Amino acid sequence: MATKPASEYARETLRQLAARRLQPTPDNYLAIYDEISGQISQPAFPELRLRQIARILPGQTAEQRRLLEQLNAAIDAKDWMALQSTLVGYATLGLSPVSTTVANKPADRDTLDTVFAEHLARMVDNVVAAMGEDDDRVRELGQELIAWLRQPMPALPESEKLLSNFSYRLSFAAEDQAAIRAALLTLLHMVFDNVAVLSQDDAWLQGQAQALRDAAVPPLTLRRLDDVQQRLKDVIFKQSESKEHAVKAQRQMRELLATFIDRLAQMDESSAAYHGQLTDCAGRIGQVRELKELQPLLQEVMAATQAMAQKSSAMRHELRELRQRADTANAEIERLRQALERTSAQARHDPLTGTLNRKGLDEALRREISRSLRSDAPLCVALLDLDDFKVLNDRLGHTTGDAALVHLTDVARAAMRPQDQLARYGGEEFVLILPNTTVEQGVQALKRLQRELSAHYFLSNDEHVLMTFSAGVTQLANDEESAVALQRADQAMYLAKRAGKNRVVAA
Repeated sequence: MATKPASEYARETLRQLAARRLQPTPDNYLAIYDEISGQISQPAFPELRLRQIARILPGQTAEQRRLLEQLNAAIDAKDWMALQSTLVGYATLGLSPVSTTVANKPADRDTLDTVFAEHLARMVDNVVAAMGEDDDRVRELGQELIAWLRQPMPALPESEKLLSNFSYRLSFAAEDQAAIRAALLTLLHMVFDNVAVLSQDDAWLQGQAQALRDAAVPPLTLRRLDDVQQRLKDVIFKQSESKEHAVKAQRQMRELLATFIDRLAQMDESSAAYHGQLTDCAGRIGQVRELKELQPLLQEVMAATQAMAQKSSAMRHELRELRQRADTANAEIERLRQALERTSAQARHDPLTGTLNRKGLDEALRREISRSLRSDAPLCVALLDLDDFKVLNDRLGHTTGDAALVHLTDVARAAMRPQDQLARYGGEEFVLILPNTTVEQGVQALKRLQRELSAHYFLSNDEHVLMTFSAGVTQLANDEESAVALQRADQAMYLAKRAGKNRVVAA
């Protein structure tokens, strides 16, 4: 059928409206026009209505504001596909990834979902930031990819191309980073080993070198490095304090030696003068002709001898005092050296088990509470106490009891996550710090530790000794002090003891 001009269709539509006695509304006019022309008219883009909807949509969060900007851009362009994608993005805000995928199925397969594209852009942004300024090309490709992903409805083929280019360049940068990290670790171990070799007589420096070697073993964690940093800070402070006293004692020793040498020189001069005086008197005695001439010479010899004896006695006394002062200075230097060695080994760690001591526990709790508040992540502490430890001590001896505590810490370390920390709270009591852990997860972790301890018997003189513990677990509330949380964990541990031991109770 030949196509007529639109004006003829319009006149025929008006005649039909009058003939059918229909109201000349836009909907009736459009329906008859389509019937006469045999075409389906596209509805007008409802810009005004969409603007009204956009004004009442929420825009509090960054994601909502970004979607609002995309919605206004789609309305300006009268782009139905962009409008559809933006509305789907609003509908899937806050849904799980599975729900989001299902909701987005009707969307255009040739474009990336808006929410998924934003997540991908954030991931690339974090990767670029982690790479630092070492590779300009990685940074340029990453910024180009981020800008593309954050535009409305990024096309899938171009997204794949940009992502492929970025990942290809990133693989080379990652290999370089891994090689640099391995080389730096090798250099650090060489430095630590050389420090230890050159300071075999300095036990405190040996302790520092060993701590650094332990910290530099992959996988590196911020918590391990932070712990070593705190230990070294304490050791350096004690070292500077002890070194100051040692330098003072050494200066006193040098002064004593100088005085000693001076007194020896004086004794030598006195001896030479006395020898000369006696020689002179001996010559004069040989010339004596009468007895009365001999008496004054004998008196002179006796006076010189008496003076020499007095000087010798005084110098012996002074030298004896110098020796006592030197012995005291040597003893002080030795005491300071031993104190420094103890400080290096015991600054924040228990000397028996190697776990954190009370001071190290307090510092670790402060750090973990700060991390928990910054990241809004749960934090648990658990207090555990060995069951019937006094009976074990009385039956097998304190040495075996100490070995049992070491066995418990070894089993606990093997069962703990890298971010968990163990501290000796006192006697046979230990505290476990469990970051990113709810109270329910903390209870399960302590029960797993109980099973591990039961599976690994403690051996004493070929006797298998079954060790158990009771524990209380609590999750720290916001702005709660660590002492209050530990008190609640202690009360829960007491309830576990009362309930029959070898139990875990949540506070």
